[in-house]
Amino acid sequence: MENKREWLNWAIGRIEADFNRSADTHLIPLPVPALPDIAIYLKDESSHPTGSLKHRLARSLFLYSLCNGWIGKNTAIVEASSGSTAVSEAYFARMLGLRFIAVVPRSTAKAKIDAITFQGGECHFVDRPSEIYEAAHSLADKLDGHYIDQFTYAERATDWRSNNNIAESIFAQMAQEPHAVPRWIVCGAGTGGTSATIGRYARYHRHDTRLCVADPEGSVFHRHWSDRSVDRIEHSSGCIEGIGRQRVEPSFLPDVVDRMEVVPDVCSIAAAHEVSKRLGRRCGGSTGTNVWACAKIAADMAERGMAGSIVSILCDDGSRYADTIFDNAWLADNGLDIVPQQKKIAHFFETGTFAAG
Repeated sequence: MENKREWLNWAIGRIEADFNRSADTHLIPLPVPALPDIAIYLKDESSHPTGSLKHRLARSLFLYSLCNGWIGKNTAIVEASSGSTAVSEAYFARMLGLRFIAVVPRSTAKAKIDAITFQGGECHFVDRPSEIYEAAHSLADKLDGHYIDQFTYAERATDWRSNNNIAESIFAQMAQEPHAVPRWIVCGAGTGGTSATIGRYARYHRHDTRLCVADPEGSVFHRHWSDRSVDRIEHSSGCIEGIGRQRVEPSFLPDVVDRMEVVPDVCSIAAAHEVSKRLGRRCGGSTGTNVWACAKIAADMAERGMAGSIVSILCDDGSRYADTIFDNAWLADNGLDIVPQQKKIAHFFETGTFAAG
């Protein structure tokens, strides 16, 4: 028992030391000169050591599992993931000397698969996204390992009151800005952990901040938010990796969400291209989803004569999608003509207006 506790103390110390070595992520202004009274910011989560927002989640999930006694020094770690969470979890597993296997759909971008293996992880492929959950359970049982299960534990593994969660970081960094308390924070939902953390934190600290979840058109989350009886859809949730689901995940808490913006995939990709051009660096499709929703909210605020700030998330580096959303042949093969929608979002950045339709 004492040896187990010694290893646990060592493992937690390793993770905490890694956190101390990593400076907080940057908050980047996204200028819209035509809207001088409305400021948009992107929280750049791509600057984490594993390159995405999921680094925070993976750290929390490992600490939660360690402190619950679910992970020991010989435990194989299994996760169901479309990519970024698995990349981050592979990083922490390797840090602790543990085997890590990601259960991923075959459609996952090759760059994400390469990133998982670069971090020392292995990949177990399934044909359909809906198969990842059962496959992960079965594999963990077979290996006598631990299914870390981001979809169930994301909202409870993260301390939403403090402990450098993303909400605490956003409000601290906004403190010196002209509109220090954001009127809106916009994020996507994959597990639902980020939206739960932000929504809870804003309420706990009594901030007059509203939460908008930007959701792919093919996802179940916005349907569930409007009608709680809808908890699953049969068709694909779309091609924006990391957000949108076919089933309502246990970590998604609809009651902390004030607004849902439904974003077609072509609009998400168009916005990712336009924002990448304006930032001088590529960002992923989920960032495009967020920015599309930010544009609609900012235009709505301007029409009502409102001032304030909107904060959203730059979720990951777009280099991971070089062979998908940034590849013209891939776009053509998937019937995605992004030019009209990219002109629309560019028009917003130039004029501050967002045309309907």
